Amino acid sequence: MFKLENVSYAYDTEDASGQGGSRRQALCGVSLQIKKGEWWAILGANGSGKSTLARHLNGLLLPTAGRVEVCGREVRDYARVQDLRRLVGIVFQNPDNQIVGNSVEEDVAFGLENLGTARPVMRRRIGEVLQMVGLSGRETVDPAALSGGQKQRLAIAGALAMQPQALILDEATSMLDPVGQAEVLDLLQKLHEDGLTVVMITHNMSEVLLADKVAVMSEGRLMMTGTPAEIFAKSDELQKWHIELPLITQLGNKLGVAGCTDLDGLLQKLEEMAED
Repeated sequence: MFKLENVSYAYDTEDASGQGGSRRQALCGVSLQIKKGEWWAILGANGSGKSTLARHLNGLLLPTAGRVEVCGREVRDYARVQDLRRLVGIVFQNPDNQIVGNSVEEDVAFGLENLGTARPVMRRRIGEVLQMVGLSGRETVDPAALSGGQKQRLAIAGALAMQPQALILDEATSMLDPVGQAEVLDLLQKLHEDGLTVVMITHNMSEVLLADKVAVMSEGRLMMTGTPAEIFAKSDELQKWHIELPLITQLGNKLGVAGCTDLDGLLQKLEEMAED
């Protein structure tokens, strides 16, 4: 689905007078492959380059060096940027900044109208995606009247209306309360089960545990990849890169130091108790 080869990117900065200044390196030689249908979590402290990386996956940013491929084509080879955005949807942190319509259905229709989608197709697709995100029956509601979780699901609906093969979420749950976070994560799990590729930029360790694979960024470099279990087993490295471990992993580490030998059995019991 995605292939990055030695990707680097630098932002232009301004000096105190507002004139052109130095260039700040945000990505340094990142190589990564994400297969169709996988769920990846991208971890890293603030300024690690994870959001910059996300914006390369649908052409919002183009590398200053290296190569980015989406579905086997280099991003610069897409004749129209809309063709790339139809393949890869992106949802950002603040849902209020993504809403452009005066009603729920108007907001979902915005991208489809820009593509010149026929009206019957548009109406059918709007109904389908609102059903998917649990907003059916709210077509005429002002988005301002929705909860935070509903607004973020509306933003996801707008992306899904384009029928993408992948969805990028750049800290899309960080401004939501626990109920809103659960709503969005439940939706993402269902979409992933149906084959959607998901790439989630997050600081939330419980979200990382949902992923198939994890990539860890630090100072613009890709430091490691692996399954959540493989990544969280390297607690010393993660702490060095200012990444907090999940509470269950912190507990397991402390119990190990205290001499508990059956950590797997204990953690399984704790998870069962939490579910009950």
